[in-house]
Amino acid sequence: MTIVNVVGAGLAGLSAALELGNAGVSCRLVSAQASERAQSVLAEGGINAVLDLMGEHDTLREHYEDTMRGGAYLADPNAVWGLVSDAPLIVRRLADLGVPFQQEHGAMIQRNFGGQKKKRTAYVKSSTGKVLVSALVDAVRRLEDKGVVTRAWHHELMDLELADGACEGVWVRDTHTGALELLGGPTVLACGGMGGLFGNLTTGTTTNTGNAAAIALARGVELANLEFLQYHPTTMPLSVKRMLVTEAARGEGGRLFALRRGEPWYFMEDKYPELGNLMPRDVVSREEEAVLKDPSCGGQVYLDMRGLSAHVWRTRLSDLRDEVRHYQHLDPAKEPLPVEPGIHYCMGGILVDERHRTNVARLYAAGECACAYHGANRLGGNSLLGAIRGGMVAARTLLDEDVSAQGRTQTRAAVSADTPASTNASLQTNTNDVERAMQKALVGCMGITRTQQELEAGLRSLEALPHTARVALARATVACALARQESRGAHQRSDYPHTSDDFRRTTVVRWQGDQPSIEFRALPEPRKEVPQA
Repeated sequence: MTIVNVVGAGLAGLSAALELGNAGVSCRLVSAQASERAQSVLAEGGINAVLDLMGEHDTLREHYEDTMRGGAYLADPNAVWGLVSDAPLIVRRLADLGVPFQQEHGAMIQRNFGGQKKKRTAYVKSSTGKVLVSALVDAVRRLEDKGVVTRAWHHELMDLELADGACEGVWVRDTHTGALELLGGPTVLACGGMGGLFGNLTTGTTTNTGNAAAIALARGVELANLEFLQYHPTTMPLSVKRMLVTEAARGEGGRLFALRRGEPWYFMEDKYPELGNLMPRDVVSREEEAVLKDPSCGGQVYLDMRGLSAHVWRTRLSDLRDEVRHYQHLDPAKEPLPVEPGIHYCMGGILVDERHRTNVARLYAAGECACAYHGANRLGGNSLLGAIRGGMVAARTLLDEDVSAQGRTQTRAAVSADTPASTNASLQTNTNDVERAMQKALVGCMGITRTQQELEAGLRSLEALPHTARVALARATVACALARQESRGAHQRSDYPHTSDDFRRTTVVRWQGDQPSIEFRALPEPRKEVPQA
């Protein structure tokens, strides 16, 4: 009987497990934590789909064009067309699973989101991710009850088992007992992004460490576009991470401003009159950075939501208001919020094709750990969509290619000298000192705007650290940023301020010997049915 490993139990992993289970294929859902604590739960604003519920004559072509434009034309056009084409059915299926998407007068409504001219973001107040996870958890539990899906709770990925260029399974560690176990079978990695490399500068859960990408890199899996790191423009500090103030706040009318020479300056509306505060996140973050550096603006940017109606606060943003009151001791309905950019999403990750295959047979990837849909910058509302569709497509591809594979299980009582994870030095965990030094080097050179001097200094600092998989991933990230000698989307270099057609290619990185090896690979040609963006 075929057993498939799905590593990660957020939306991408749940979607893959649901697709496999509904096809009658057994799978193990492996995760360090319960689904209810996955990164997906923290997504607030909504999920994009062309449902055209708001009378704006929205079209798939416009969603496609907005996504390609927002990603600075660096995404696979065929994958993006598949994403937007499947979106309406995905949202309708979610509604059928019980997701209570926002309604008015008995009908679903959609809201504005950054980088898009039409209202195409379906949402549940500002807790969309949490509600979507709950719906998929319930659906997957019905498959668990039938024995088709099994859970491997409190298990973390330690290594990939590869043979003859194919994935034969994964090594995982039981975090309660320390026991290592080889779970045989084809594998879908759905482990989340790499924000944890940057410590408390990220809005994401601190358990999204980037270890899966680091292990994959060490094992010869190709990664891509690691230089494209999205800064979200509206975050606030917490003790161990950044608190996200959802883009939905601006979608409902929130306005960014600074006090320039004592007077409110709504700089996004001044500079970008068409979309204003709903420009793509890379643009807003760059403008915000410039304002923060402007001595006439007092070094602070504010988000002004005082103009939002009581109806909007009560029906659409009540949970955001409660969250800000609880963690920041401010009432956003009555006072402006001091905000600043924080690391929010990694567009790069494990390189997959449009069917979510990696360069290693029987190994697939989906969700934020995969480089799939977003190019140089992700539009808000496309992450939840990309995670759900990615898990679905990865599972379907696996079913097409690998249903005859046999899963096997091998258990080791404890970590010992002959286990892959303990013998391979590159997979050793960073010490606290190494982790802090790695984070300091990355934060120092991978800001919103970068220079060759900063990047080279950061790379030298990383090369001086002990060689571990995480340090290697950090080195690969900085090397990608050094190699891309242009400014595009979320990768901005003051020494190369212009966008170059020569670099409208995917940055592909592999680990060779003791160095990252980088090539720029041409984007796939769009098929006939795909619009010209």
